[in-house]
Amino acid sequence: MNLPETGATVEELLAEVARLKEHDLPVRGGQVTAYVYDTGRGEVHEAAARAYFEMLEVNCLDPTAFPSIVEMEKQVVGAVADLLGGGHGIFTSGGTESIMLAVKAARDAAGRERPNLVLPVTAHPAFHKAAHYLGVTVRPVPVDLGTYRVPALGIKEAIDEDTVLVVASAPSYPQGVVDPIEEVAAVAAAANVPCHVDACVGGWLLPWLREAGADVPPFDLSVPGVTSLSCDLHKFGYAPKGASVLLFADPAMRRKAYFASAAWPGYTIINATVQSSRSAGPLGGAWATLRALGREGYLELGRSTLRAAARLRAGIAEIPGLEVLGEPDSSLIAFRGTDVDVFTLADEARARGWFLQPQLSYAGIPANLHITVTGVTLAGVEAMLQVIAESAEAARSRGPAELPEGLVDLIAGLDLESLDDATFAELAASVGVDLRPGAGQPEMAVVNAVLDALPAATREAVLVRFLSVIYQ
Repeated sequence: MNLPETGATVEELLAEVARLKEHDLPVRGGQVTAYVYDTGRGEVHEAAARAYFEMLEVNCLDPTAFPSIVEMEKQVVGAVADLLGGGHGIFTSGGTESIMLAVKAARDAAGRERPNLVLPVTAHPAFHKAAHYLGVTVRPVPVDLGTYRVPALGIKEAIDEDTVLVVASAPSYPQGVVDPIEEVAAVAAAANVPCHVDACVGGWLLPWLREAGADVPPFDLSVPGVTSLSCDLHKFGYAPKGASVLLFADPAMRRKAYFASAAWPGYTIINATVQSSRSAGPLGGAWATLRALGREGYLELGRSTLRAAARLRAGIAEIPGLEVLGEPDSSLIAFRGTDVDVFTLADEARARGWFLQPQLSYAGIPANLHITVTGVTLAGVEAMLQVIAESAEAARSRGPAELPEGLVDLIAGLDLESLDDATFAELAASVGVDLRPGAGQPEMAVVNAVLDALPAATREAVLVRFLSVIYQ
């Protein structure tokens, strides 16, 4: 963009925004089964948007300058703590920041020279990101390939004198199952190691599912040995992005998440989060959403989510060639194809206006498709099942994406760092994945099939180049 000589009008700007969003996936209606969370209640979203706008220019950098953020944060964190076993919290920009602060606090509290982090292979990559940034080694533990839960014995065997934090998920994102939190926390406590429960997805969902009649195992700060917990409000709290809460059982551990610096002659630096200056808009949006829905609203959404998830699991099981993985404790559902290529199925569903999230195979878990069931899903669950059935049949007829012979070995052997972005884009176009400007949205079955055949480290290198090219 060249900066215009004169400013545009509001009408012109909004028209341009509408044009730019023309090919975006829809954020309402339930046809996008990842990334967005919809209550189906327009008045709730309106309340959040207006509160977000009111707090947009308020800076969370200095709570003494803007006392409104202190009161709002205390109310929001207090509501989460009340639902999830107490504790002392921090409002953050999302699950990744909550997780990063949890790892920082554990690392700083332990003071080990070679700190490590013990977690299931199904734990969110945000822990790997935190470990990368914070100089912590990750020790992944395999999960049971029938239940997809991590065995407490595996966690116990991975802990050593340098372990600063043990992680369990409630639920894990890939298959929507809750790890055995009580057992894992007991193992961690016996080793005198903090235990973090990643409830970014489930923290504000599982209590309402339990109240609606689901059998939800104990997972929060009321469980002995659980020392911290992350809960995203921009997921099943239905608040605008980005809103998350990190809870600590001990306020001393919360203080370890903070950062202060007095080694300069400028203004006072004390941060509760990774960010310094940050808009209070997300805080205002979260505060308004919680108040607009209330307990009755969330319970009603929990009931409809529970019904939709049950219907979806049963419906997928009835479609030939598809199989639900494990027995989800939440409203996250993953299914594989027994005689259907799931990556092709995803492209077929996308062509019919529905987004199903592909997940690559890893650590013995097969490639699959992931669906996040939200409050709005129940109204369209039969339409979704029909699309999945039609897409499965079409994918069966098409067969899996055809990869040129030797392509995977070629990519695995490439020195990707030696290629510039233009050369990488040409290489991708040569196999039918044209990422160059004006080429349009490529079908992703080829991309996912290539990634699925590569080892994790090579996948990561390819994904970095992919991102670099599309932003070129």
